[in-house]
This record gives sequence, structure tokens and C-alpha cells, in this order.
Amino acid sequence: MPHVAGHLDPKVQQCIDNCTKCHDVCLQTISYCLSKGGKHAELSHIRLLTNCAEICQTSANFMLTGSDFHQDICRACAELCERCAEDCEKFAQDAQMKNCADICRRCADSCRKMSGERKAA
Repeated sequence: MPHVAGHLDPKVQQCIDNCTKCHDVCLQTISYCLSKGGKHAELSHIRLLTNCAEICQTSANFMLTGSDFHQDICRACAELCERCAEDCEKFAQDAQMKNCADICRRCADSCRKMSGERKAA
């Protein structure tokens, strides 16, 4: 259970923080990508960044409210963040994209732990 006597478990709070940071960075990266144009602004890439931002916000909200469904949402969030990280890593020489990939991976790891799953080998 994410709540203990009205306070969030520190592991849950860390996951919420990671989700919130990932949400923010994905939104910032969308603006960055649209301003860059070209491959950065391809529909599939922008859609993935948008979906990642949305699921991160939803995941944080579910944990904040102590929802019984937070593990399911965290599982979906981990998968989407992992895919977003992989997509951002395609822009290897771009610092903004590397930062986004790193934040997405951090969020994926913490959400995976919240969902009770381990990373596939």
C-alpha cells in the first residue's frame, strides 16, 4: 500500500518524483523536437513522447491517491518509458535527447519496482 498513516512510503515518493520529472522532461523535449524539425519532429516520435508524459502523470496521480490500480499503471508506465528511452537514444549526439532517455530509464526502473516486476534480461 502506498500510504502509511497519511504519509507516502519513501519508495513510492521517489517513484512519484521520477514520474513527475519524466513528465516534465518529455514535455520539454516535445517542444525541443518540434523546434528542431526533421527526424526529431516525426509523428511517431512526438506521439511516443506525448504518451510517455501522459502515462507518467497518470502513474504519479494513481500513487498519490493510493489507488489499488497503481501497480497496473506503473507496469504500463515502465514499458512506455523504456520505449521512449530507446527512441530518444536514436539521437545519440544530442544532449537534450540523451537527458530525456536517461530520465525515462530512471522512471522505468522505479515504476517497474512499484509494479512488482523485474526488468527482462
